[in-house]
Amino acid sequence: MKSPIKSITTSFAATMLLMTLSVPSFAQENRFSLSLNSLTTNFNYGSMNKDLRPYKKDFKGLQIGASYQAGISPVVSVVPELYFALKGGKLNGNNPLTINKSTVRLFTVEMPILARIHLHPFYVNAGPYAAYTLGGRLKTDGSEAVPASSTRISFGTSSGDFKRWDLGFQAGAGYTFRIRRTHLTLDARYGYGLVAISQDVKRYNRLLNISLVVSKPPRKKQTEKRG
Repeated sequence: MKSPIKSITTSFAATMLLMTLSVPSFAQENRFSLSLNSLTTNFNYGSMNKDLRPYKKDFKGLQIGASYQAGISPVVSVVPELYFALKGGKLNGNNPLTINKSTVRLFTVEMPILARIHLHPFYVNAGPYAAYTLGGRLKTDGSEAVPASSTRISFGTSSGDFKRWDLGFQAGAGYTFRIRRTHLTLDARYGYGLVAISQDVKRYNRLLNISLVVSKPPRKKQTEKRG
């Protein structure tokens, strides 16, 4: 005999499966979206993060890109995104890693693929992302002992090099306002990098993104009237 908890779990799983496999005519609305917004990013420094935490400062970046919401069922959709992002991190001077204040800027192309659960105008979503770093710069403030510098970061396997690829996970929630056929969505997202993006210093990307996204569903083709 099945336990009550196991029966409830089985029933819930079956219900979610039926909702996910619902016919397309009742699926969540498909729509294409564009976004342009600021980012708040920083680095986690692995085992050194606790010592560096008092010196870390958020980096204000930029994100521009597009996404497509593909409805699967009344409550489930899949959202692939593609965007350019300016990310980075800052450290105040006299920290355990650097003498002077330093800023790392990274220019990346990123692609998250999110599973989205809809609850009327509110939704939650989560999924993996992959990112490729096109380039970047390391800026160091000057002092009496060390002159100011701004250099391009290099990529490779040597000490001081960065890695091109980053993989991680994003999760968040949003709320959609409908204005006729236009959708205005307020989306909040947290990104958690899983790959150390530099060789000698462990740096993991961290991201907080609060954005306004404008989207419209595709126009329906008008059917010809039969006379």
